[in-house]
Amino acid sequence: MTLVAVDGTLLKALPKMLWALWLDEDHRAAKVHLEFDILKGIPIQAQVTHANKSEIAQLESTLAPGKLYCLDAGYGEYRFLDKIIQQPSSFVMRLRDNASYETIEERTLSEADRKVGIEFDRVVWLGSKQKRNNFSKPMRIIQLHYYDVRALLGHKRKSRVSSKKTFRTRSAEQTLLIATDRMDLSAELIGLIYRYRWQIELFFRWFKCILGCQHLLALSQNGITIQVYCALIASLLIRLWTGRKPTKRTFEMICLYFQGWASLEELIGHIEGLKSQDQKQQ
Repeated sequence: MTLVAVDGTLLKALPKMLWALWLDEDHRAAKVHLEFDILKGIPIQAQVTHANKSEIAQLESTLAPGKLYCLDAGYGEYRFLDKIIQQPSSFVMRLRDNASYETIEERTLSEADRKVGIEFDRVVWLGSKQKRNNFSKPMRIIQLHYYDVRALLGHKRKSRVSSKKTFRTRSAEQTLLIATDRMDLSAELIGLIYRYRWQIELFFRWFKCILGCQHLLALSQNGITIQVYCALIASLLIRLWTGRKPTKRTFEMICLYFQGWASLEELIGHIEGLKSQDQKQQ
């Protein structure tokens, strides 16, 4: 089963890009819907739509069997989650704090579970009584306690959906409710799987900030799609050449080579140096 993180990210567009619907006529954006293979560290599927396109509807159109989807709370529509199970595939997803459920069984926690902050592990019916028929079988939820390092350091998160300059603050101590249909995995492993969902956020940072895909080179949806695909192909080629996730330093070396400031021998030497570092770590 392929472990896949799924999420979307916005690329701000110009007001004259009428197809790129977002907040209002002065604030437009395109949305990149991405599936990311966590274990291989590569994107495996991407689509470009207007920013108001539902991420649930987009993923539903591309569901496939044999995948373990790692999802954030925005995908928490129960009928959709049951469609994942019917593929057949599975999911690990963060629930909202106010999620409704009825406990069927309290599972025993191991010492390893408690050590990583697991507070409980339960088999439940998700949803209120009126919506309980959305699932064909009971689900499993775990609660994980953790400390938000950025909150401890006093960082604030800027709101991504408001056109005004607003910020969101969080407490340093946090709990996560994580839902899954997998009864065979340990609670510790489920928490670890969700932790690795962050890999797709790191890829978005590479994609937008280092590759520069926040700067759009076209106005049409097809043009932006071509730009996105070119960036993804470049990322895959760097991964193929180096055998590791693309980094800023490797990207800089490739740019220097294409600009004529670095020779082919220097570029190959950089790549070989990365491979030798990986061999030493192993």
